[in-house]
Amino acid sequence: MMDLVNSVLNLVVPPASLVMLALAWPTLSFISACEWLYNLFYGEEIMEDKVVVITGASSGIGEQIAYEYAKRRANLVLVARRENRLRGISENARLLGAKNVLITAADVVKEEDCRKFILETINFYGRLDHLVNTASLGHTFYFEEASDTTVFPILMDINFWGNVYPTYVALPYLRQSRGRVIVNASVENWLPLPRMSLYSAAKAGLVNLYETLRFEVGNSIGITVATHGWIGTEMARGKIMVEEGAEMQWKEEREVHATGPVEEFAKLIVSGACRGDEYVKYPSWYDTFLLYRVFCPNVLNWTFRLLFDNLSARTTSFIGTGRPVTMESSSSSPMRLEAPSPAGRPVIVLQQHKME
Repeated sequence: MMDLVNSVLNLVVPPASLVMLALAWPTLSFISACEWLYNLFYGEEIMEDKVVVITGASSGIGEQIAYEYAKRRANLVLVARRENRLRGISENARLLGAKNVLITAADVVKEEDCRKFILETINFYGRLDHLVNTASLGHTFYFEEASDTTVFPILMDINFWGNVYPTYVALPYLRQSRGRVIVNASVENWLPLPRMSLYSAAKAGLVNLYETLRFEVGNSIGITVATHGWIGTEMARGKIMVEEGAEMQWKEEREVHATGPVEEFAKLIVSGACRGDEYVKYPSWYDTFLLYRVFCPNVLNWTFRLLFDNLSARTTSFIGTGRPVTMESSSSSPMRLEAPSPAGRPVIVLQQHKME
């Protein structure tokens, strides 16, 4: 019986939904435009004297977001593992207008660390209005060529649990202030790209978690999901080029000073969060791929295969340890790239034959 019902619904629901959407589209667009204009002129939240916690604030997007909130005269709490880096950023934020800046060294993949800096925020300021999760770690390796699988949980921890734990701990205080959670996601959560399998998986899980949380918390807590395409962070810079042609990336995405598109993305995130936007997208033209993904996924898959299958020989790269790379090579043996392992981090060794 259920098979028959599903068969009928498969035939009826898709065309009926498209017809309903086509009829309702003008009205929905008008309502959305009116809402956008109202928020633009009257609905923007005044952040002066309010409290903002920013994770991953030691550089990159997190640093630029801190500066944008500072210009709005907010009270800041900057969180990262490198406290010495945060000191300089806190001084810059004060010069830009931040009322008070509290810095704390913490690892966002540890629940106890997250609980500590959230409680420090409440004890110092007495409230929490915005939580901005920007901690992120990228990679550019083909999944089957990863030489050490112990890097897998590190990528998942930072990109997923590094956002979940701060949010979990902060929710009761955000509910009291009717505050907002801002999460830095990526277009890769729905747009498949080679060499980013684990990163994409973590971001997809993250976005789905916040979409579900949006229903659970209702109107008591706002959620802004910010998605970006390819911007000027570590993945586009900070590369170590090897004479033989191999390319090695081996740093944290947050370790490179960010300018240009990253600054623009940070401005959009803060402006969108203060207006109460549910989504911030940069650049917005990436949504074109979403139409292909929904209505003709085969065309999108064929396009990517055409683009990426014709690339030159594979070269595997890693981002993640934040350590200098040492290189040993000889004419008779494969080149060996190795990074010294800090406490709790794996040694990742990449074997790459010399390019002819």
